[in-house]
Amino acid sequence: MHLLQAGVDITVIAMWLGHADIATTHLYVEADLAMKEEALRRIDDPSPKPLRFRAGDRLLAFLQTL
Repeated sequence: MHLLQAGVDITVIAMWLGHADIATTHLYVEADLAMKEEALRRIDDPSPKPLRFRAGDRLLAFLQTL
């Protein structure tokens, strides 16, 4: 995975791993894409409008005593 992410050609990786067919090495590419897709699915869409903090009465009272 690290070699693929670093840009090493898949045929070179296949030779290093002793794969007779590049299709075997291509499984690593598919696994990498699957991991990325899974990570993206877990991310929630951000809300279109940012939320604004509203201080409560207890906090405001405390701050007025300072």
